[in-house]
Amino acid sequence: MPQVRPPEEITTPPIVVRRYDGDELESLVEAVSSSLDHLRPWMPWASAEPLEPSLTAFLTRAVEDFDRGANFNYAIWDGARLSIIGGTGLHPRLGPARLEIGYWVRVGWLRRGVASAAARVLTTAAFELPGIDEVHIRCDEANEASAGVPRKLGFRLLGTVEDGVDAPAEVGRSMEWVMTRERWDERKKP
Repeated sequence: MPQVRPPEEITTPPIVVRRYDGDELESLVEAVSSSLDHLRPWMPWASAEPLEPSLTAFLTRAVEDFDRGANFNYAIWDGARLSIIGGTGLHPRLGPARLEIGYWVRVGWLRRGVASAAARVLTTAAFELPGIDEVHIRCDEANEASAGVPRKLGFRLLGTVEDGVDAPAEVGRSMEWVMTRERWDERKKP
């Protein structure tokens, strides 16, 4: 019996969200390298040295995990599919019936609705999966730009929890945002 997974690719202008297939190393290294000053304050993985072996290992895991239905990482491409402009994913780390969305955006594409578009289509994709009742987004309390995404999409702030500091700009308190299937369905009605 085939395993239930979210779509491998979703197009929503101005972006295309596509699962990693393992051939993206050059584009991914270029996207992350060009954005290190922006990513390092918030993303612990952006400090990996050297970067290429770390991203190679990530791509291998991403392909294997998606194939097994264990975790769903995606590259965010520009609408013409010429370059990676970010990353996103649906992560089952919160237990049954819940998925968490994560995202990052390349410098040069900031403040253009990329993260919001990716989170919107992944929220819809999550709720199209059987048994998913909630979608969560977590971000450090100091990361105002990241918090703008769930706020814009109508997620409800559950609260702020002590979380530890994993990256230089973090304050160690994470905001946890939630969207329920019922609320999402209501928001989609005309």
